[in-house]
Amino acid sequence: MVVGAQEHVRRRIEELLEAPTSGEAAPSLASMEATLTEGYAEALALEAERSRATDELVSLATRLTQAEVELGTLRSLLDRLHARTRALRRAS
Repeated sequence: MVVGAQEHVRRRIEELLEAPTSGEAAPSLASMEATLTEGYAEALALEAERSRATDELVSLATRLTQAEVELGTLRSLLDRLHARTRALRRAS
């Protein structure tokens, strides 16, 4: 999704909302419907992007949790080995 496209759609919607509702300066129904279609397409693209980003965040959170568990396990083993090494040094 291109940010410029989003800006264009938003600006066009704002222009249509600010335009007169009747008279020569009023936008045509076709113009308004085309902008609605374009806006909804941009909204769908943003929702898809949000969904992908959410999936990536879930994946990263899962990896982070797994790394924390593995790190905790390794640190516990290292602490035990360190204690045993110290005890062996003292006994020598």
